[in-house]
Amino acid sequence: MSKADALAVLTRLTATYDGATALKDIDLTLPEGKVTAFCGPNGSGKSTALRVLRALHAPDQGEITVAGRSVGEWHTRDLAREIAMLSQSPQAPEDMTVTDLALLGRYAHRGRFAALSSADRESVRKALEVTNMTGFAERSLGQLSGGQLQRAWIAMVLAQEAPRIFMDEPTNHLDIAHALDILDLVRRLNRQDGRAFVIVLHDLNLAMRYADHVVLFDRGRIAAEGDTLDVLNEGRLRKVFDIDCRIINLPEMARPVIVPMSREQVMPALRAS
Repeated sequence: MSKADALAVLTRLTATYDGATALKDIDLTLPEGKVTAFCGPNGSGKSTALRVLRALHAPDQGEITVAGRSVGEWHTRDLAREIAMLSQSPQAPEDMTVTDLALLGRYAHRGRFAALSSADRESVRKALEVTNMTGFAERSLGQLSGGQLQRAWIAMVLAQEAPRIFMDEPTNHLDIAHALDILDLVRRLNRQDGRAFVIVLHDLNLAMRYADHVVLFDRGRIAAEGDTLDVLNEGRLRKVFDIDCRIINLPEMARPVIVPMSREQVMPALRAS
């Protein structure tokens, strides 16, 4: 993959976070037009890498190219038109309505004191429709369930109309049904609209199921990156996560599933052999 065809390129990049080195001299090229998952243990550098790519965290050294330009060359508003970002724990007043939250996604397309345009309203309407939040448009955020609130935030991101979307743990604190709903939406937007996604995911089975490309982080470095089925194999997961696991193909599933095993489960089997 050439740099010109890439969504983003990191070259010899090092970054610190809260006084500790979070990323250590990494090189990474992310594909355009794919669903990419950042995976790895806690504290391995996933979220820092995402924030660096979105110019929300300054690296200590190295080069960053995003959407064909050095990240330092982008004006903040122009970069927001190219890449929308949903952070890990976004905050908004509980009395704000779903519609008003979605309208925040239009800031990159409006002047500071400009009135709402028909394009703004249409973008919000489409975003609420796609996320199944039309019926909650005038409801306050404090009245929403966890899954509804996450969809409201995603509606805000979609209203931004950026061709690339970064999400930091979008399924965090959601039950499995709502997590699958969110990632089904991600895949649909990727396949139908061609939007590229880079998502931090802790759940390896969700990454296995939904990601085209995986970057596996380990203690601030990249342990592996590439096609999902190539990266998420038993040996590599054992090395990075210090667990034993089995990867099993099920006839009814398009992708295999990862079955982790605790040491208490593994050791008796080893003794028996």
